[in-house]
Amino acid sequence: MKNTVFIRAEEIAEELVISKALAYRMVHDWNEELKKKGYTTVRGRVSRKYYEEQIYGMSGGEQYAGV
Repeated sequence: MKNTVFIRAEEIAEELVISKALAYRMVHDWNEELKKKGYTTVRGRVSRKYYEEQIYGMSGGEQYAGV
C-alpha cells in the first residue's frame, strides 16, 4: 500500500525491523512535531512523506535521533 498518504506504525516496525513499541513511540513523537507545526495528525499513523523525510533524509529532513 505504498500509495497511501499515511503509514501505520506496524508497517514502520516491519520495514525498519524494529519493535512495534518503538515504532509507535516514533510515530507519537513525529505526530507531536507535526501538531506543533499546525498539522492534523492521525493516532498510530504518520504522513508517509514525513516518515520518509525523517528516516531517509529526503527533502532535507533530519533523521530520527531516538533510534
